[in-house]
Amino acid sequence: MCRGGNTTTPEEEFQRYAIMIENYREQLQMLESQSSLVQATILDYTKAKITLEHLDKIKTNTDVLLPLGGGAYVDAKTNKTSHVYVDVGAGIVIEKTTGAAMEKLDERIQSLQKNLEQIAAMMQQVENEAEALSAKAEQLLAQTKQKKG
Repeated sequence: MCRGGNTTTPEEEFQRYAIMIENYREQLQMLESQSSLVQATILDYTKAKITLEHLDKIKTNTDVLLPLGGGAYVDAKTNKTSHVYVDVGAGIVIEKTTGAAMEKLDERIQSLQKNLEQIAAMMQQVENEAEALSAKAEQLLAQTKQKKG
């Protein structure tokens, strides 16, 4: 093939396709990692929302197991279940009603679900491009075999 005065052999062109396909695979792996992270965060927020729903029904001074993360818990007593503290970013925590906290979690979940949809669309686009490039590589390989055979 001739590009800008440079002549490339079919083997060089095939090698270029192979490198590009490998780059697409790496992009897919990165997107899959991002997707997993977003899904884990959605699950975390969903668990928090469920906990808040149950917390709203618990009376003051009730014994509860408070999750610390990583499967660790501590015994605790509820003090004021009508309000919780919510991280609003940059390490800033503010007090909100349980209902307002659940709304905030819903907003975060919806935003993350949109991000997940965007990641899925990007993954599909990368897969499509990789498949098209793979088809071109196979066609080039078949043409090369015909010329040699």
